[in-house]
Amino acid sequence: MRNSMLTLILSGILAATPALADWTLDPARSHLAFVSIKANDVAEVNTFGKMAGTLKADGQATITLLLDSVETLIPIRNERMREFLFETTNYREAVLTARIDPKLVADMAVGDITQINAEGSLSLHGQVQPMTLLMQAAKLDASTVMVASIKPPIIDAAKFGMSDGVEKLREIAGLASISKAVPVNFVITFVDTPAAP
Repeated sequence: MRNSMLTLILSGILAATPALADWTLDPARSHLAFVSIKANDVAEVNTFGKMAGTLKADGQATITLLLDSVETLIPIRNERMREFLFETTNYREAVLTARIDPKLVADMAVGDITQINAEGSLSLHGQVQPMTLLMQAAKLDASTVMVASIKPPIIDAAKFGMSDGVEKLREIAGLASISKAVPVNFVITFVDTPAAP
């Protein structure tokens, strides 16, 4: 009798303890865009068509963007960005990493929304720069978490050795200016990764 009661008590405790799961980025429900500004006040929204990522049980998040998938809605501009700005022959990916408190996600109930501050880094064009991310996470259902930027991080091309690429694009387009600093917005959806059998 005592053993049965102990088993029931332990089972209740374990059931009430949030599991620290691994999560995988769902590309169909994820989006990242950066805003480029040319000729002083002409803003254009650009996106990437392919991304992948994980959020591990220990709180390590990794988002990988395939730079060849840049989309500006103008094919020739896509080609110029790949060739002159990102130089995708040599640099195929941009990788954002960050570490969050894993319990922030594990403790969320369905419908909860919480703010997350995370320190991370961005690897781009052969350079790595630190980044501070301010995000909002929402638990959509038992196996889905959505994370969105609250304060868009600003990416400075000069810090990643991409100033020459920006200047080349400016020359080709015959523009007076193209901003070297761009804000980035993202909405990333993670789904619970099934445990290996």
